[in-house]
Amino acid sequence: MGFSAFSSAAPTILVMGDSLSAAYGLETRIGWVNLLQQRLYARGYPHQVVNASISGETSSGGLTRVGELLAQHKPAILIIALGANDGLRGLSLKAMQQNLARMVEQAQSAQAAILLIGMQLPPNYGPLYNRRFQQIFHTLAEAHSTALLPFLLQGFGQKKSLFLEDGFHPNGRAQSLILDLVWPPLTPLLTTEVY
Repeated sequence: MGFSAFSSAAPTILVMGDSLSAAYGLETRIGWVNLLQQRLYARGYPHQVVNASISGETSSGGLTRVGELLAQHKPAILIIALGANDGLRGLSLKAMQQNLARMVEQAQSAQAAILLIGMQLPPNYGPLYNRRFQQIFHTLAEAHSTALLPFLLQGFGQKKSLFLEDGFHPNGRAQSLILDLVWPPLTPLLTTEVY
């Protein structure tokens, strides 16, 4: 989505996520990423949002794509919302941390500010695995001095009325709630000058 009033020089926000950011099961226009674009314009920010999220994406998949996307879009801000599928599939948490770290490092080398978005796993994965999974996002944010939203579904992850029938994917009513969570850690980055 873009407006001709904003030139190609307008700063870009690149979103790399999975189905939770790709508006799985919904019309794209009501997904939180599209709502973000609308809010930015409504509040006078010139940023253009590029949603490169793919349903089913893992941290490994994100790592294979990030270099080309950074080169293509030259984002001022990169939002990384990956890892949920790594955890749900029981993939190596060490590999997930390494993949996300390399994505962050590549983005920082490209002079992009970063918002890292964490997730939580369902209780049946066990408290130890879930704690280790969640800690990765905090560790990465601290090690690389990035902005962090610890949990994309904070405050409503257990409310069935806000999810599709599969119980995993937020429905249309939840999208504005997600945006309201993303907005506070993102806002300080919107004024960051990137050279």
